Amino acid sequence: RIGSATSLSSAIVNTRLQELVKLFRERTEKVKEKLTDPDVSSDDESPTASPPPPPPPVPPPGGEPAGDKPVEEEHYCEMLCCTFKYPPWVHHLKNYQFPSSIDPFTNLMYVLWLFFVVMAWNWNCWLIPVRWAFPYQTPTNIYLWLFMDYLCDLIYLLDILVFQTRLQFVQGGDIITDKKAMKENYMRSERFKMDVVCLLPLDFFYFKVGVNPLLRFPRCLKYLAFFEFNDRMEAILSKAYIYRVIRTTAYLLYCLHVNSCLYYWASDYEGLGSTSWVYDGEGNSYIRCYYWAVKTLITIGGLPDPKTLFEIVFQLLNYFTGVFAFSVMIGQMRDVVGAATAGQTYYRSCMDSTIKYMNSYRIPKIVQNRVKTWYEYTWHSQGMLDESELLVQLPDKMRLDIAIEVNYNIVSKVALFQGCDRQMIFDMLKRLRSVVYLPSDYVCKKGEIGREMYIIQAGQVQVLGGPDGKTVLVTLKPGSVFGEISLLAAGGGNRRTANVVAHGFANLFILDKKDLNEILVHYPESQKLLRKKARKMLKNNNKPKDQKGGPAGPLIIPTKPDTPKLFQAALAATRKMGDKGPLARLRWRLKELKAMEA
Repeated sequence: RIGSATSLSSAIVNTRLQELVKLFRERTEKVKEKLTDPDVSSDDESPTASPPPPPPPVPPPGGEPAGDKPVEEEHYCEMLCCTFKYPPWVHHLKNYQFPSSIDPFTNLMYVLWLFFVVMAWNWNCWLIPVRWAFPYQTPTNIYLWLFMDYLCDLIYLLDILVFQTRLQFVQGGDIITDKKAMKENYMRSERFKMDVVCLLPLDFFYFKVGVNPLLRFPRCLKYLAFFEFNDRMEAILSKAYIYRVIRTTAYLLYCLHVNSCLYYWASDYEGLGSTSWVYDGEGNSYIRCYYWAVKTLITIGGLPDPKTLFEIVFQLLNYFTGVFAFSVMIGQMRDVVGAATAGQTYYRSCMDSTIKYMNSYRIPKIVQNRVKTWYEYTWHSQGMLDESELLVQLPDKMRLDIAIEVNYNIVSKVALFQGCDRQMIFDMLKRLRSVVYLPSDYVCKKGEIGREMYIIQAGQVQVLGGPDGKTVLVTLKPGSVFGEISLLAAGGGNRRTANVVAHGFANLFILDKKDLNEILVHYPESQKLLRKKARKMLKNNNKPKDQKGGPAGPLIIPTKPDTPKLFQAALAATRKMGDKGPLARLRWRLKELKAMEA
């Protein structure tokens, strides 16, 4: 009977079996699709954003989390009968191991050490002339001068024994890090000879002639460390031209410093206050002599005339040296400022040439203003007009590394390229072009043949549609991708179905269809996968609305679902086995249900 409990339970069993077979079928299709394309995760054109990470646990009220507290080492003092705790930095200092080899180009610790060496070198270069000419070194403070002198000598000695013998070098294209080889390379270099000369122990002559600062003049020969420090500073600073200006100014101040010391020595040789030309011995001797040196080297004039032959010769040499030194300083300062503003000069010349061209062809002012706006925004946002010009001189491997850091995170999220060869993605990154669009600029128009794919790097774009073509359908933000299907569409490319307009300033990456085809020639498997995905996306886009959204309305008499193929195969197997087993009883039960329905 149809309404009996047995009949109802059989219908429930039949429904559950059909649901189970349906799940098996869906799972089989998914596994089959994953075997064909292991990296396909969904049919959407753009991946969904990953959920935000969970908030970190709330730290205890005591301050830092219990797991992040630095370990403090305890130490028991027998004299005071108490326990002390060492700070964490003491523990790290105890466990620190000096590196066996040092990279002189990238090791910041070595740059810091060069700073101390240069400071010791500057002490000798600036103060040896002062102590020799001016009466600032007296028996009462001689021990302070000697203490600083030997401290600088200790820095020189540590530089020779500890640091210079551990510097890596390149030989035959290989980076040599062997201790013996690094030591031998340093001892064969010219720098080792200069370092040995600058540490000549001329201080033993102090016992015979007294503490004469001129005996320390060889300490000034460690100038190679100064130039190496300049190179390292220019390499690590983002605005190296500022350091160059400071260094050039220091050159000028040092020339004036040496000249002031020579002027005081000449005045002392002639006799302080003996003539109107020499220093009269009043006021601060160094400041007054420095003032005289500035007026002489810069040739300001207004100085008293020399009286003796010695004064005349000294003044002539000062004038010649001043003219030469000052012209050299001006030329060097011009080069430094010119190198610092080279990019700005190039930008101005490009804009001036473009404006001159537009004026010669009588381009409307509205267009000219938009061109000027593009120049100004591109320069201020990127610091250059064309990013490709910056990377032309780099080798292909370095261009790839920069492209991966800048663009890979965005391109890897494009559903069209998921599952493709990784090297193909790398080759594609080098073909991306950066283009800046002004507000209300059309990125692409409806009806155009699509030959490019766009990736939004900065800014936003709006997709317009509707009857008037001005209704904002969607706003795409940084990281969004559009136009990817047109790269692989057959027949010259599919036409755009909507207008895309820049909402404000927008910086987009563009991949041309021609560039992609040149890359896919070397990756046939990726080409097949991309064409398969493109056909699937086009098929989904071309489905009518009633197919995408499901049936228009509920059917009054729903159609009976077909018997699953897997279930039919199981029933066929029972025919061969006979009337035994649970499937045979289920087959007999299905026949009974069909008879009852008939």
